[in-house]
Amino acid sequence: MRTPPRPLTQLRPLFGFLRPYRLRLTGAALALVVSSLTVLLLGQGLRHIVDQGLRAGDASMLDGAVGAFVVIVCILAAATGARYYLVSWIGERVVADLREAGFQRIIALSPAYFETTKTGEVLSRLTTDTELLQTVIGSSLSLAVRNTLTLAGALFMLVLTSPKLTAMVLVVVPLVVVPIVFFGRRVRSLSRHTQDRVADIGAYAEETINAIRTVQAFTHETIERERFAARVEATFATATNRIRTRSVLMALVILLAFGAVAVVLWVGGYDVIAGRMTGGALSAFVFYAILVAFAAGTVSEVIGDLQRAAGAAERISELLATRSDIVAPPRPMALPSPPIGSVTFDAVTFHYPARPDQASLHDFSLDVAPGETVALVGPSGAGKTTVFQLLLRFYDPRSGCVKVDGVDIRTADPAAVRHRVGLVAQDPVIFGASAWENLRYGRPEASDAEVRAAADAAKASQFLDRLPEGFDTFLGEKGVRLSGGQRQRIAIARAILRNPPILLLDEATSALDAESERAVQAALELLAAGRTTLVIAHRLATVLKADRIVVIDEGRIVAQGSHQSLIAAGGLYARLAALQFTDMAGKSRA
Repeated sequence: MRTPPRPLTQLRPLFGFLRPYRLRLTGAALALVVSSLTVLLLGQGLRHIVDQGLRAGDASMLDGAVGAFVVIVCILAAATGARYYLVSWIGERVVADLREAGFQRIIALSPAYFETTKTGEVLSRLTTDTELLQTVIGSSLSLAVRNTLTLAGALFMLVLTSPKLTAMVLVVVPLVVVPIVFFGRRVRSLSRHTQDRVADIGAYAEETINAIRTVQAFTHETIERERFAARVEATFATATNRIRTRSVLMALVILLAFGAVAVVLWVGGYDVIAGRMTGGALSAFVFYAILVAFAAGTVSEVIGDLQRAAGAAERISELLATRSDIVAPPRPMALPSPPIGSVTFDAVTFHYPARPDQASLHDFSLDVAPGETVALVGPSGAGKTTVFQLLLRFYDPRSGCVKVDGVDIRTADPAAVRHRVGLVAQDPVIFGASAWENLRYGRPEASDAEVRAAADAAKASQFLDRLPEGFDTFLGEKGVRLSGGQRQRIAIARAILRNPPILLLDEATSALDAESERAVQAALELLAAGRTTLVIAHRLATVLKADRIVVIDEGRIVAQGSHQSLIAAGGLYARLAALQFTDMAGKSRA
């Protein structure tokens, strides 16, 4: 059986995030050492107050002893305040850096990663796990170090004060350490399970909220409440086990530690009565013994926090260590400038990671000439969208290659390839921001005039100007304040603003009414002029305006040509035209 790793081993990846703040760490360490030493000096101050002030009956000596005691307390207060500020600042700063690093890693991962990982799970690592680490770095870790120093210093002072009584105290130490080690491993395991369950809750809640209209349309509220409650209760049960384990650990440590203090008081009291020890020495010894007990109890509790943090650090480290399948080569090949606009699929075979046994494209070859408009037609699941995904290099094919302007895109920088492509999806994404920000997603550096011109071309300015604050209006999360057609026109305006040599249109007018479709179709025709355009086509009007129609079925090209030639040849396209295009044409005429 493998021994569970120690907390510091799991926390080691965090040390790299601490390194840039070495100066503040040094200051925090210095303040920590000073505060620990002054705590130990308090015991000597107490000893002098009792022996030189109270017992001797000398008021001046009492004044001096108390004055020294107050000075020590002032130094302790200043050092503790400095330590708290510096350590808390470092904790917040490191967590901010962790979140930035985590987000940078997430947005660089290919879509393949999110096929097998829930979004809520990823978000939990950025929020819940990092928040836990902030508590540890900004509080628990310094408490552990400070109390460890205090524990060591107090033990040393105990030996100087009374070796005999110290020996009695040391007998208890192994009894305290054993439960810390035993229960600590259990706490770490339960902490990791708790974090996993919390991530499950977040993932489920996010999925349900994103589908709230579907949930309510199917009156699934009661079922979703029950399922969510079941996940919450499972998390609570795991957390309860962890709490129970930590409670037993804390109770044992306190019982053993303070039980030892009681025994010391009893034995030491007899020594004072017999004259073998002064009252001040016993007072100092009890003070140090209490420090030992308190420090040991605090360390045992902090170890539980470190165990929890170890689980969180492990999850974050896994995220930071994840590498994208799609990366730029060490020396990426430059794409031709100015852009040509040619697209080539050469014997491409591709399987989605979530469906490794089923080929989405099989021996797929297609050449699209610069400026040509090609309509991709086929039944659902034929592989049309996969063509777009590979061209944007969201995935790499298992065999064959995809070329843009004659360059295998695996040898180029993915950002350079995507910069030459404009995408209008069938279900466009609208961000929770203003219209200006959503439109500028196509080209962030565009001027207001350029953004408005793109909106005009996409026939989006008309409805945007009617919003309460015009283009400054917040469009709502996922564009809930817009209709489907309005969201579509925002997406088209983005593509117009991007002004790319290659356009990918996933039936960009599918969500528009007949009047809007004609207006936007005219804008798209103007935009597509002189550009290479690939269209996933479902409407007859789109098919008829394409230079070439490519029919795809089960990941293969089964036919290509003009509308008339494909109708005359019969086969899949003729059946699709009879079932789909003819019906749509009839509706359009109606």
